[in-house]
Amino acid sequence: MKLAEMSIKEIRDLLEKMDEVPKDFLQWLHEDKRKGVNELARQVEQQQARQARLASQWEEMTTFERSLRAEGYTHLFGIDEVGRGPLAGPVVAAAVCLPADFYLPGLNDSKKLPAATREAFAEVIRSKALAVGIGIVSAERIDEINILEATKEAMRLAIKEAARTVSPDACLLDAVQLKDLPYKQLPIIGGDGKSVSIAAASVVAKVTRDQIMSEYAAAYPQYSFEKNAGYGTAEHLTALERYGMTPIHRRTFTGAKAQA
Repeated sequence: MKLAEMSIKEIRDLLEKMDEVPKDFLQWLHEDKRKGVNELARQVEQQQARQARLASQWEEMTTFERSLRAEGYTHLFGIDEVGRGPLAGPVVAAAVCLPADFYLPGLNDSKKLPAATREAFAEVIRSKALAVGIGIVSAERIDEINILEATKEAMRLAIKEAARTVSPDACLLDAVQLKDLPYKQLPIIGGDGKSVSIAAASVVAKVTRDQIMSEYAAAYPQYSFEKNAGYGTAEHLTALERYGMTPIHRRTFTGAKAQA
């Protein structure tokens, strides 16, 4: 059947079955006299441009991984944390070891991804990763040793858990360096936006912590933890002023103390 004899729906269905749209076919779509067919051509070009941007982004965000693998390092752990700033809840770290052929276009710093995308990506990462570890340090422990040390403790716990499955050759961390860690370390400032390994850890840690805070929301519904994740929003501060601290509030954090 010639293109001119196909309905717009038939052309759309055909495009959906194509892994790649040939240039000459795309040119035929542009030359068709039907506006609906021309619109399909425009949509294909937009999709191709998006895929090219994501592929380019992926290439940039695997620079550190490719360099380390070229040096002979095989099992690379990306490590990141979430929850340094909130007034309540734990700090959570994740360690993720991705296979060399892993490809998840669009993977980025968890803060740059919509919640639904983060959750979908977290499932893919967990299913494809060679190892995943989680480290959780409570608000009480944060008050004991301060947030920086608690962050490092959470990272160590995450690495230890993941290392039960695969022993790391090198660790890529978001800015932090850990003393006495018996593996090569590569601290990267802004690493969750520069390394897919760290970005993967960022996503897993964020989704894990959000789930924890949603569970706390059921126990302490006045504070809306399912929405603010423990951060000092106006709603959260108002609840603190009215009801006081819960056992999961960080007593050493200024915002929490001011409303206690």
